[in-house]
Amino acid sequence: MTPSVSDPPVYEVFALRYASHYGRSSADNFLGEDPLHGAEMPLDFFVWLIRGQGRTVLVDTGFTPETAIRRGRHYHSHPLDLLGRLGVTANDVSDVIVTHMHYDHAGNISEFPGARIHMQTAEMQYCTGRSMRHPQLRRTYEAVDVAAAVQSLYEGRLHFVDGDEEIAPGISVHLCGGHTKGLQFVTVATARGEIILASDAVHYYENIRRRLPFPSFVDFAEYLDGYERLAARAKDLDRIIPGHDPLVLTAFPPSQFGPDIAMVHSAPVASLAFADSRADAANV
Repeated sequence: MTPSVSDPPVYEVFALRYASHYGRSSADNFLGEDPLHGAEMPLDFFVWLIRGQGRTVLVDTGFTPETAIRRGRHYHSHPLDLLGRLGVTANDVSDVIVTHMHYDHAGNISEFPGARIHMQTAEMQYCTGRSMRHPQLRRTYEAVDVAAAVQSLYEGRLHFVDGDEEIAPGISVHLCGGHTKGLQFVTVATARGEIILASDAVHYYENIRRRLPFPSFVDFAEYLDGYERLAARAKDLDRIIPGHDPLVLTAFPPSQFGPDIAMVHSAPVASLAFADSRADAANV
């Protein structure tokens, strides 16, 4: 049956894992206390593809192989190669939503010269402002990535967002803050309802489930407020897609395009009792 013009938009959303940080334990991933008692807890790096309604939207751009070597990260595949498995080229991407400018989310902006870039004003002000004179604050940014974002501004491709805004019917961004000054999460209409690409507003499911933030932030109160906002918006925990949790690849159906690509527009394939299962494993 052909959809009517009044039908709400529906998109496919894919989580694409391009790199990992192994050798981490749960003690590295919670502020203050470790509820999982030193359990192995690697960190995965994702970009997300939104496809449908004649649109191809990329959320974040990942980092380069050179950055992976310099920062000691395991590189699985270049994000462009993962997109290629889905039949998407850089020229097909009409919009890039940059959730924030940390190195692992904004490292390939220049690879998408035809795309419109969507970023919070507060993020650009922060990563180009006086706070970056502190090594402790700028270590999670790469100057070359910031320069690429500024270049897109001078090319007339950078769209600044102030707060919450609809990027396209069924796709919106929402200022969250906390982790960085201008972090934004993305909501997407799918066949299973609205899902939330939380990016680093939620690193792992257990961060939000236990209200124990990942220990990287610029405003602790805003970070916790962000958890409340996400929890109030999401109907269920499985509507939230965290920024770095390896469980995304096992909880959601794998795509036909390889084990590093999960279909998060589909319902999870198993119960999302994440914290309970990890806690049990940690206490064995």
